[in-house]
Amino acid sequence: MSAYNFGPEHPMSPMRLELTASLARELGIFDLPQVTMMESYIASDDELATVHTRDYIAAVRYVGEDPTRSDPARGLGTEDDPAFGGMHEASARLGAGSLLAAETIITGSALRAVNFGGGMHHAFADKASGFCIYNDSALAIMKLLDAGVSKVAYIDIDAHHGDGTERIFWDDPRVLTISLHESGVTLFPGTGFSNDIGGPTAEGTAVNVAIPAGTSDAGWLRAFHAVVPQLVEAFGPEVIVSQHGCDSHRHDDLTHLNTSVDGQREAALSIAALAEKVCGGRWIATGGGGYNVVSVVPRVWSHLMAIVAGKPVPLRTAVPETWRTHVMEKYGKAAPLFMGEDADTWWRSWEVGYNPSDALDRTVMATRKSVFPLYGLDPWFD
Repeated sequence: MSAYNFGPEHPMSPMRLELTASLARELGIFDLPQVTMMESYIASDDELATVHTRDYIAAVRYVGEDPTRSDPARGLGTEDDPAFGGMHEASARLGAGSLLAAETIITGSALRAVNFGGGMHHAFADKASGFCIYNDSALAIMKLLDAGVSKVAYIDIDAHHGDGTERIFWDDPRVLTISLHESGVTLFPGTGFSNDIGGPTAEGTAVNVAIPAGTSDAGWLRAFHAVVPQLVEAFGPEVIVSQHGCDSHRHDDLTHLNTSVDGQREAALSIAALAEKVCGGRWIATGGGGYNVVSVVPRVWSHLMAIVAGKPVPLRTAVPETWRTHVMEKYGKAAPLFMGEDADTWWRSWEVGYNPSDALDRTVMATRKSVFPLYGLDPWFD
């Protein structure tokens, strides 16, 4: 998985995958009796072509064969997505991780699955974007649909708008995409507003909550709970696919939100509960963005894996000393002492009231006005 490597100066460092895997291993998550580890593979062109154009796949392979090549029209060899040797193979391996996750759900060999190396939500059918080459979440969703799953809900809590996944399913009424992200007014890719609700045959299946810059756990979780559970329950999916980019953290250098490890863990717990309530627990979780690769990403995604496994790690759990030593010896970085940050994750329920002078409440209200009436929710907006 760590072959997905844009180079030492790029913020998408494979170090975050190694540190996440090693922390999860030290916490004993991989040794739980209900957990099975699966080795990924390089997805075939036919598999990739379920969501990507064959011309694009050929372009990725061509650029990856010689990193001096580029194809800016397809987003390859750019500042965000520099060419590197073996780009096709590395990207196809990340994609296959989510295909494997979908396969386990389809066969019933697992109820839940995680590909923390995935979550490449900016990749479009015919173009790379925002550090993303192949869209593994879209691949997993399409595999589920092709296997006969009638509806899939995709929940994206990355700080950046899940534009690629949304666009791939823009006009597909079988897929509900919900993206909770920092507003495009202040952050790449500059899209994902409340009036972006899907194509003409799938209105209401694209949902966007454009969170104001500076929002902390209380507002972020308030927005999540004011939109996500209601729509997912009304949509009635058979499977939930979620993207857990952790770049909304206050110590992430690429974004302007103010959440904590604790808040992101709380969101994962909420998605787990939603999967249990709505679709019999069937749930695929992926990683995504996240650029504080020592103190944030490994903890958030280890929490995610533990939650998926049904064995959440308490926030006051000490970070294993063996892992902290490993981080210092290999990377020269001081690792955190505990799995949580003692953050206040209390959030005010939407049902308590709406404050029109609050920017967060206004954006939530805009989303609810755009989409809720289409599901028979908040019908007075009609």
